[in-house]
Amino acid sequence: MDTDSITANWEKKDLDNVASAEGLSRDKLKRLIETGRVAIPRNAKRAAHVDGRVLKAIGEGMSTKVNVNVGTSMDYVNIEEEVEKVKIAVKYGADAVMDLSTGGDIDEVRRRILKEVAVPVGTVPIYQAALGRSGERAVVDMSSDDMFNAVRAHAKDGIDFVTIHAGVNLNTLERLKRSNRILDVVSRGGAFHVAWMIHNERENPFYAEYEYLLEIAKEYDLTLSLGDGMRPGAILDASDRAKYMENIVLGELVAVAREEGVQTIVEGPGHVPLDEIEASVKTIKHITDFAPLYLLGPLVTDIAPGYDHFVSSIGGAVAGMYGADFLCMVSPSEHLALPSVNDIKEGTIVTKIAAHVADLVKAGQREKARRLDAEMAQARKKLDWEKQLELAINPEEARRIKDSRPSVTDACSICGDLCAIKLVKEFLEK
Repeated sequence: MDTDSITANWEKKDLDNVASAEGLSRDKLKRLIETGRVAIPRNAKRAAHVDGRVLKAIGEGMSTKVNVNVGTSMDYVNIEEEVEKVKIAVKYGADAVMDLSTGGDIDEVRRRILKEVAVPVGTVPIYQAALGRSGERAVVDMSSDDMFNAVRAHAKDGIDFVTIHAGVNLNTLERLKRSNRILDVVSRGGAFHVAWMIHNERENPFYAEYEYLLEIAKEYDLTLSLGDGMRPGAILDASDRAKYMENIVLGELVAVAREEGVQTIVEGPGHVPLDEIEASVKTIKHITDFAPLYLLGPLVTDIAPGYDHFVSSIGGAVAGMYGADFLCMVSPSEHLALPSVNDIKEGTIVTKIAAHVADLVKAGQREKARRLDAEMAQARKKLDWEKQLELAINPEEARRIKDSRPSVTDACSICGDLCAIKLVKEFLEK
């Protein structure tokens, strides 16, 4: 592999800015990118047109990043609301956003989002290909040209990274057929490919013609997020052969992409019980030669609809501790409905907390993350409320709660003059 192939045409200032934000040297960052252990999604076409563009490093030794999914559905289309969602997501800490639109003018939604935010933007092009020219379901009638043309169209618009379910091939499909899963496939993109292969009795074009996909990616400096089409949709389905067979295939695809100088991210499960997260993360990392790992959750129980943002943050924090690099926000609406703007806000904040919790114990980030907690501890010791509110992940909510029950003392209204910190400080100083 030509070790300069990925970053050769990047601006030095871009690498310097990212390296500074992550607390490492530009040379070390460059080496991690060139070996495929870190990815910086940055479409070359978009790079030249976005003012104040914000690049984010995802992978080994980097801070844990957060992605937020938005997008219309066939049941509800409101482009302005989706634009508002991405603005809210970025305001509350999203490092990237993905447009998963399947309803209305999908091209318009994508282009509006690209104009509104400076962070990396991703899509799942197969969603648009599966709708056909009529905008109605045409999953099994797609041609391979339809699939690749969708990828090219998204890349041409400036999309920075795309989810591609190339690991859902005839081999992994056979493992699925032999399994005793409760929920066979819950990935929408994965389900499209499964249905297409069964109906057409052919290999997944993204797998069969992977080299062509890499050509498109190289042309636009497009990062491939290799999708987890076989991710478990129930904790009783976790850690089965179908999932791990897909991981093996993804590891092989990562290696081919690296040879061609294409950045890759690997996507992971799904629904996983707490005691299987460590094995899942470490196995995927090892099989894919430590490619950046992007997780939805994992969700650690199936019985909390309405609170799945909390469920996924528990799993995300544990996964981050064991090496996950990129956490996908799960909203309170998961499994129930298209999320509202407030759902996006709440899901983003909770996922940002999970990312920070992971960074507190992560190699390369531990010292920087703990510095923030140390500052908060000092502010609490001093009863410095302005500093505490400033350091809070969501200062607005912290201030609202503080002001809702004011205290007549300089402590909070829980203890007032009986504040433990205030009392002990008073007597220790004596």
